[in-house]
Amino acid sequence: MMTTQALPTALAAIVDDFQALTEPERLQLLLEFSQGLPELPDRLKDHPELLEQVVECQSPLFLTIETEKGAGPVRLFFKAPAEAPTTRGFAGVLHEGLDGLSAEEILAVPDDMPELLGLTRAITPLRMRGMTAMLGRIKRKVAASTAVRS
Repeated sequence: MMTTQALPTALAAIVDDFQALTEPERLQLLLEFSQGLPELPDRLKDHPELLEQVVECQSPLFLTIETEKGAGPVRLFFKAPAEAPTTRGFAGVLHEGLDGLSAEEILAVPDDMPELLGLTRAITPLRMRGMTAMLGRIKRKVAASTAVRS
């Protein structure tokens, strides 16, 4: 397995948890992350136009970010159906691992981070591309928001 040294602390801990498990246990952990994905706050629930769809995901997944003025923390918000546990699980991993970090920390996450979870044999390549696309979309939105502020 690849090293987690380049990852923010919370994300590195999640990756370490996945890497310590067998493949069937990894799928169970992914399911647990899907169940832990927070609901959208009311201000976003009624405004789907504020969310962006990650079209590379097999299941409908929508996300947005919010940043404070200046160099405050980045907040992540996801919407994924309960009947899409893999997609929700990936969103849960990214939420727990990245929410509240600085833009610089998020932008420094390697693009291939999803491969570190050790799920490449347990789930389809299409689903892995979806998670990579989710991370890429978050990083693009963060980069765009920091460009606007500077």
